[in-house]
Amino acid sequence: MAPFKNSIDKASMQEPKPEHGEFMVKTKRRSEVKAWKNNDSTRRVALRLRVSLIAATLTVGLSLATPVWASTFFFSTGNPDGKLGALSRPAGSQGLETETADDFFLTQSTVVSGATIHGLIPSGAAVSGIGRVEVEIYHIFPIDSDAVRAQNVPSRQNSPSDVEIDAATRNSSDGTLSFIPTAISPFTVQSTVINGITPLTHGEGAASGEQVEIDITFKVPIFLPAGHYFFRPEVQLSSGNFLFLSAPRPITSGSTFPAGTTDLQAWIRSASLAPDWLRIGTDIIGSGTFNMTFSLSGNTIPEAGTPGLANCEGQTISVMAKEFAGIDASASNLGYSSVDALQDSVSAFCKP
Repeated sequence: MAPFKNSIDKASMQEPKPEHGEFMVKTKRRSEVKAWKNNDSTRRVALRLRVSLIAATLTVGLSLATPVWASTFFFSTGNPDGKLGALSRPAGSQGLETETADDFFLTQSTVVSGATIHGLIPSGAAVSGIGRVEVEIYHIFPIDSDAVRAQNVPSRQNSPSDVEIDAATRNSSDGTLSFIPTAISPFTVQSTVINGITPLTHGEGAASGEQVEIDITFKVPIFLPAGHYFFRPEVQLSSGNFLFLSAPRPITSGSTFPAGTTDLQAWIRSASLAPDWLRIGTDIIGSGTFNMTFSLSGNTIPEAGTPGLANCEGQTISVMAKEFAGIDASASNLGYSSVDALQDSVSAFCKP
């Protein structure tokens, strides 16, 4: 089959338009993060001294075994159901950015160290042609969003935010994640969303190609408080497009959502639509709703500190040291390259 064709592009390769409130929000947030990083060296030194004292105290008499209350984290939406393939690619030679996102829920503060995604690539395309993978995490609207501006979509209720959580972005191009793609088998989806990212275009028909699984390792794990989030992966191919594959909704063979929470449907946006999002099923296809096929793995951190409180960093480091029998073991078990990298992650986690 010929490679998938589309002409979607995204304005992220262009200068942001000043009338777009989300770009001002995003720029302000990133500037604040940069300023915070550039001016907290004294606080970092103090934290590292405190960490050394905590680690020295806690490792005395501690067994090397992990306490029973330390637990691994795993979430999965299950396997592809063959119903949908939705474009999700970064800006590049194939066109401008298009984003597809689906939600997950954390009941405790969690260090996410890995992920898998399933997608469809053109028939005959080699997995070696997968050149770049990026992952972003979003809050639920209206967090990180301009909720008072005019919206150009039917609804933003339960959508991803206008902008991503900047500290949670990971990209193979900057070395913050690595990935291993594996070809699985020929695969067909009943419907696709590629170019028609507007209400009631009803999808763009069936497509066939090669199903691939991409195993992602976050070289800098993502530390998140308990809460409801959206996971947005993008994949860049040397030729053709990556279509993120759908999974059953409600989830049938994966991880159930906690009681009292809702498994939200998948959303998508293109350059002309950002910062808004559309529901793939309700708004575009016009019937049904979709999950996307992905999983997340890592470790929960029970009793981690509360972001924004003065004792957040000290409490979190103390809990980790107890949980893993020392701060060096904490960094190793959680997937960080060093104690410094773990401490940077804790600092980002604790920032309000």
